[in-house]
Formats: sequence, structure tokens, C-alpha cells
Amino acid sequence: MILKTSGIKKIHVPLFGPRYEDVYIEDFTLENQVYYIISGHGGPDPGAICTECDHRLCEDEYAYDVALRLARNLMQHGATVYVIVQDPNDGIRDDRNLKCDNDETLHGGKIIPLGQKERLRQRAETVNALYRKNKKQGIKIQKAIEIHVDSRNKDKRQDVFFYYNKNNPDSKTTAENIQNVFQQKYGMHQKDRGYHGYVEDRGLYMVRNLQPTTVFVELANIRNTEDHKRLVISTNRQALANWLFEGLRK
Repeated sequence: MILKTSGIKKIHVPLFGPRYEDVYIEDFTLENQVYYIISGHGGPDPGAICTECDHRLCEDEYAYDVALRLARNLMQHGATVYVIVQDPNDGIRDDRNLKCDNDETLHGGKIIPLGQKERLRQRAETVNALYRKNKKQGIKIQKAIEIHVDSRNKDKRQDVFFYYNKNNPDSKTTAENIQNVFQQKYGMHQKDRGYHGYVEDRGLYMVRNLQPTTVFVELANIRNTEDHKRLVISTNRQALANWLFEGLRK
């Protein structure tokens, strides 16, 4: 999905769902910038699942909700945004328990393959084709962010952390910019707890093979009950999207 918003005061984006589909443009500070928002997994692959929870939590549903909120934030400031994984039935949701399903498709209505290698290759090819098209049109700032939810020992609280591509200096800078925002926000809202998220290089397929400046984000540990608050409370999902947005626009 691409939206060019120059000169427009409001855009209609059904993908965001009935409560959020009207997007009012606040300014055009991100005009002529392109963002690829990729929520992890989807389709036949729900990603990490909390089977120990009272309600089944699926990684792809919570990553997707934050991804849509982030995409909406970017559009409000004139950015061109591609939502790479899409579910027309699940817009931005304010429920605590997001129902698991498998009807997500890739940008352009492509069926998401079951095999991991094929799935990742499809995503990278989709993003890179769009990147090349926009580069030919003179777009210089293009960024991709892939959003996931981690799965670790249930006793492990995990703050938001980031992976970058060591072969792209802008990738590290962007990851550090976002991390700095989280550090500041935790200092304001959770002074006693502190923030322990980190930034590091990792040779993940999507980090290494995307041509735009890319950051890979892990939002929480899906098995940790304290981390659940970051996921199941809709205002917290919005805060995650807001802080990611602030870091990306630096």
C-alpha cells in the first residue's frame, strides 16, 4: 500500500479498521520519505505463541497491531508508507486479547508461503522491488522496520531491543535513535525500573537482505506475565508505536 499525501488534509485507509481509517494529516515533515512497515510472521505462521496464558497470545497479531499504529503515525506526517503484511479483517484493535487467525497476505495480495525461507525471500523481494522503484523516482530516504515479539523463558522480563545491519551505518544510527527514545520515555514513566533494551548487529535474513535502511525490533517476551502488559493493553501498544515513530523520524 502506498499513499502520497502531499496537499491532502485527510486520507481514508480501510486497512486500519472503522475506528481509525480516517487519517488526518498534521503536517508534511516526512513528505518524500518512504517507510516499509513489516510485522513478523503472519498467514500460516503465527510466530511465537503463549500457550500458558489464560488467553492464547499469538506474536503476529500483536506485532501487526503495533505495525498498523506506527504506519498511521507516519502517514499523519506526510510519509509514503507500505504496510507489507496485511489483514483486511483486522484493523487497529483496542481489545486486550487479539484473536489468532491465518488470513494475512503480503502487499499486493500475495499468499504468504508456509516455508520460512520462501516466506522471507518473498518479503525481501517485495520490499526491494518497491525500494528500487522509489529510488528511480528520486526518493533518497527509505527505511524499513520489522516488528516482532520474542519468546524466552517465562521468568525473563525483556525490554524492547533492536537489531541492525552492520553493513549499513544508517541502520545502526536509526536503531540507536529509537533506543534513545525508549531510554528517555522509560526515564519519564518508569524511573524506578529503568530500561535495559539493547542494540546489536545480528545476521538475520531480513536485516541483511533488505535494501532500505532496516531495523528489526523485538517488543517483549510473549511468555512473561509482566511483559504481557506491554502487549495486551491497547494504550501501551499505541505508546510503542509512538516511540518507534519518534525514533524513526530523527
